Amino acid sequence: MVTFLSGGTGTPKLLDGAAAAFSPEETTVVANTGDDIELGGLFVSPDVDTLLFQGGGILDRETWWGIAGDTHRTNSALMDIASAMDLPDGPQYLPEDEQTASRDLANWRRFSGIAEFMTIGDRDRAVHITRTSLLDQGHTLSEATQRLADGFGLTIDLLPMSDDPVASLVHTDRGMMHFQEYWVGHGGEPAVENVEFRGSSNAEPAPGVLDALDETVVIGPSNPVTSIGPMLSLPGVADALSQTTVVAVSPFLGDEAFSGPAGDLMEAVNAEPSTAGLATAYPFADAFIVDENDDVAFDRPTIRTDIRIDSREDAARVVRAIDQAIEIVR
Repeated sequence: MVTFLSGGTGTPKLLDGAAAAFSPEETTVVANTGDDIELGGLFVSPDVDTLLFQGGGILDRETWWGIAGDTHRTNSALMDIASAMDLPDGPQYLPEDEQTASRDLANWRRFSGIAEFMTIGDRDRAVHITRTSLLDQGHTLSEATQRLADGFGLTIDLLPMSDDPVASLVHTDRGMMHFQEYWVGHGGEPAVENVEFRGSSNAEPAPGVLDALDETVVIGPSNPVTSIGPMLSLPGVADALSQTTVVAVSPFLGDEAFSGPAGDLMEAVNAEPSTAGLATAYPFADAFIVDENDDVAFDRPTIRTDIRIDSREDAARVVRAIDQAIEIVR
């Protein structure tokens, strides 16, 4: 049995090759929900959705979010209506006193749907409507995710990290903003001063998460701060990882992140913005998988291979390196 900790791009790419060493029946994936937001009244869970669409065989593999071939008529209509009414565009939070109103899952991540700042496809939106409706019927996020996973025919077990609200908030030179505002709304341009996982101290890991962490854990090449960090901030998770076998795959080629703002975010939390910083981000890791051209040195077993993942064959190569590392440290 093996458990992957996943954000929305790096680890899903790695999972394309998971079958090289692990069967779907013995694979559990715990997904980050710190990126989740409520947008125009709909609960959007980007990292969970990428894994759902990947498992269902409909993921847009050019962007690694959304559904391949999706249309965006509603999103375009929202932009047109806002323009005609001279309403503002860009990320717009609901008022402060509305942030914790309504459903429990809203907590400093409620955005207006005016001029929808995230491009939501029409079929993608149908998933958000279904999830939000299940939540409003009283189901937990775990239960809603399981129903969606069944509907998409997933063969792995997919768990959200928590049923409770945790918001990844980025403190910048332009003020505090949710990660989605920082990354999608502003392209990661504001200078990052710190990162906060609001709500995590009162949140609990979702049912099944701590049990899954009893198994060998693989941390994929996801952003250590805003993809994996929210999970580590949950009570009991870091302790569980310190007591099991953990192999971490670098999301860096030297000091260059594969994608996203991992370097800036690592620097903001006082970790070296390179593969070397993984020792700070993952002190419990038993082994690391790094690129064959990376001269980083750890005091733990380190397997070197070409870690760039552009195809299923690339992913399988990295998974075989993970399996080799597990055999060494287990």
